[in-house]
Amino acid sequence: MVKHNNVVPSSHFRKHWQNYVKTWFNQPARKTRRRAARQKKAVKVFPRPTAGPLRPIVRGQTLKYNMKVRAGKGFSLEELKAAGIPKKLAPTIGIAVDHRRRNRSLEGLQANVQRLKVYKAKLVLFPRRARKLKNGDSTPEELANATQVLGSYLPIVGEKPNVELVKVTEDMKSFRAYDKLRIERTNARHVGKRAKRAAEAEKEEKK
Repeated sequence: MVKHNNVVPSSHFRKHWQNYVKTWFNQPARKTRRRAARQKKAVKVFPRPTAGPLRPIVRGQTLKYNMKVRAGKGFSLEELKAAGIPKKLAPTIGIAVDHRRRNRSLEGLQANVQRLKVYKAKLVLFPRRARKLKNGDSTPEELANATQVLGSYLPIVGEKPNVELVKVTEDMKSFRAYDKLRIERTNARHVGKRAKRAAEAEKEEKK
């Protein structure tokens, strides 16, 4: 028997559950539609690569992600200058430019300059007018053999750490790391007092 002045229980079973069922019957048709869109885009951007312009190698922000390398927004003006590519020409030949970016490390600058040079060496530049070749345009033989790059090109790959194997010696086995750390911490704590004491002792000797 129900006790006290409670709400009269009523079973909530007559919900319109059909309204909350999510189906995925459109997946095969969507896959076909996306594929058709990719093919249409490839035809539209021909002979350019389908993946878009070349992006630089940058490191993730903050201490948590800075060990990872990824694609950045665009190459800095310093990188373009080092690679010998004019900043106004770069966007016209499929190179992304970011005038805000600054190079904080020499290694990053060198890696991106090398990336630009590799791209420049592989680049096949079509003339704007078929009959009028300009300086820097590719030769007719290269143009005849040129194919459109589908998918990613010059992929960014993270560096794998080099593991060096060494033989465990008796000195390594006998080394007591914890004791050494404690001694060094003590030395660091007393360095000021010891320096002061040594200076006073030296002064006393001079007297």
